[in-house]
Amino acid sequence: MSLLEISGLRASYGRVEVLHGVDLTVDEGQIIAILGANGAGKTSFLRAVTGGVSASGARRFNGEDLAGRTTAAIARLGIGHVPAGRGTFTDLTVEENLRLGALSRPRDRRSETAKDFGLVFATFPILKDFRRRPAGALSGGQAQMLAIARALLARPKLLLIDEPSLGLAPLTSRDLFERFEQVRHEWALTIVLAEQNARLSVKVADRAVIFARGLAVHEGSTSDPATVDAIQSIYFGGAADAVDAHPSGSRPPAPEATQTGEGRR
Repeated sequence: MSLLEISGLRASYGRVEVLHGVDLTVDEGQIIAILGANGAGKTSFLRAVTGGVSASGARRFNGEDLAGRTTAAIARLGIGHVPAGRGTFTDLTVEENLRLGALSRPRDRRSETAKDFGLVFATFPILKDFRRRPAGALSGGQAQMLAIARALLARPKLLLIDEPSLGLAPLTSRDLFERFEQVRHEWALTIVLAEQNARLSVKVADRAVIFARGLAVHEGSTSDPATVDAIQSIYFGGAADAVDAHPSGSRPPAPEATQTGEGRR
């Protein structure tokens, strides 16, 4: 069943158009990786879905039209968003951050809040150990876990996560990505990851959508050799018209982005 349906999506910042007619369908229960280099349109796509940027085109979530709705109204429909950079409240404790996330739960799920706190701590045990620490004292990986956990406590149906590996060491990123399958099943979620680290993304995602220059230039199963070719072409060729140019034959593994600083977008 299609949970999110996007057709002809265009988005702009002022007079600068950054998405040029994106079509995408996300089925319930899937993990989708949105891949692409800096400036490809990944973050803008997530913001267009959640109402954070001026957008046009058809956008439907769980049968509801998203056009004209505020970001808060879209969140209440069941779309959670973890932005790049985490966005935790550093002066509040870990537990206080989590309780803020729980405030926006649907009314019919509020009686399950205590149970879901237990589920959060089972998914991210370090947050239980550090629940009384200020969020600002956490490492980058721990802060990313907190940002995801806070979004989970709102009980979304769809979770959009922007650049989860941003600024993290490789081992920390790997540990985080290995939890996404657990999150999908235990929280009955559909997940869309916008990410540059293709190697980690294709290990956890069912499908990959590759963005270049504000367009979705390839979509396919992460197990499809054509998708691996497309990833190679985008990351090493750097242009939308290079998507299918990779020669046939032996294929190296999907590339892992090497940029890890705060400037990576």
